[in-house]
Formats: sequence, C-alpha cells, structure tokens
Amino acid sequence: MGIQTEFEFTLPLGFKDEAGNIHRKGVMRLATAMDEIAPLRDPRVRANQAYLVIILLSRVITKLGTLATIHPGIIEKLFAADLAYIQALYRRINEHGTSHIPVTCPECGVEFELDLASLGGEL
Repeated sequence: MGIQTEFEFTLPLGFKDEAGNIHRKGVMRLATAMDEIAPLRDPRVRANQAYLVIILLSRVITKLGTLATIHPGIIEKLFAADLAYIQALYRRINEHGTSHIPVTCPECGVEFELDLASLGGEL
C-alpha cells in the first residue's frame, strides 16, 4: 500500500468568493521540505512571521470548490474557524501522515478512529 499524499476536507464555513459562491470541499497534499522553506524568503513573511501560515497553506491546498487556483489572497479571506480547522488538519497529516486521530468515547470507553478531515461537516 502506498503513502497517502492527498487528503480531502470540508471547511466548517467555507470560502465566499466575489460572486457569493461558497467553496467548502477541498484537497490538501502533504507538504514538502521546500513548502516549509520557501515562504521564509517571502517579504510578507519577513515583515510579519504570522503570514507564514498563509503562504504555506496556499502552497499545499490544491483544490477548494470550483476555484481555478489557490493563492495567498484566498487563504487570507478564510473565516477564522476555517483557518483554525485547516491548520489543525495540516499539522495532523504532516506530523502523522494521516488525517485519522485515535479517540476514546468518554461515556463507554470504546476506542475508535475519527477522520479529522471529515470534521468540517456538511450543511
């Protein structure tokens, strides 16, 4: 079995484009070393280290709804809840190679796996 390199996700709220369309379903790929290094050269990151996440996510999100391209301007306009969700997904898949997390039911103690990518939910 090969390594999973792309992960589908659904944003909790979604990106609202200029026409008013909401884009929630997307795909994120595993980051490469260059994905994490290249943004450090960007003047926006040098001026504000917090901008690193914007550049990084714009490199690894390969699809979002019907948008033709993903660029930093799109990531900048994500709602805070969507940004937090996508950052957690990024950390999970790049640190563990999977979007699944082990969970234990607090009531019955049953252990199971939950797919973090599916937590964005559906409307």
